[in-house]
Amino acid sequence: MELALVLVILTLALGGALVPLNAQIEQRRQAETTQLLNEVNDALLGFAIRNGRLPCPASAASNGSESPQGGGMCTNPYDGYVPAVSLGLGHLDVQGYLLDAWGNRVRYAVAKANSSAFTTANGMKNAGLAVLQSELAVCASATGTTSAGCGSAPALTSATNNAPPAVIFSLGKNGAAGSASADEAANLDNNPVFVSHTPMPAGAQTGEFDDMVIWLSPNILYGQMVNAGQLP
Repeated sequence: MELALVLVILTLALGGALVPLNAQIEQRRQAETTQLLNEVNDALLGFAIRNGRLPCPASAASNGSESPQGGGMCTNPYDGYVPAVSLGLGHLDVQGYLLDAWGNRVRYAVAKANSSAFTTANGMKNAGLAVLQSELAVCASATGTTSAGCGSAPALTSATNNAPPAVIFSLGKNGAAGSASADEAANLDNNPVFVSHTPMPAGAQTGEFDDMVIWLSPNILYGQMVNAGQLP
């Protein structure tokens, strides 16, 4: 009887410890992925300083290199992957794609406005800062968005000259299972509109959301490129 009681107590104690442990694991994975996304952001800036343009996203068939190599009109501007091989990044799968802490490929979208100026050699320089305008938008909800902008949804990025030239994101823990909500689906529907907000659990009224989304500031990009002599 005493042994059975001890086993019950141990089971309850271990069961109670598993929840915090799982939470700690998820927090660590989120922190690792946040750091990874920031490293991609830094690598994009370095690439632009060196090459005078941003890289195209990798396609599903380009083995982690930008597609096409050398830039220009990108194969998958809105639904591609981080071109980790072109950026010289590590933590890749066997095919050359950058993985987040859950083992899912990290996504990357880039503006194709101004005749793909952002990804074409000397494209930004030739277009000029007064003309350059990204079409990418990040919204707080998919509800009310259109295929071209935030519409009636709250906008997290400006629709004017401060629109981000690039968006980088992880699909989170549930990435391998596919989109779990309209907000997550909006990040994979091959248009320039993306959604970012605080995580929502499964069963939430608006649906589950665990995507982790950051975007490249045009002001930081332009400032770095001006300092490097890549922009006048």
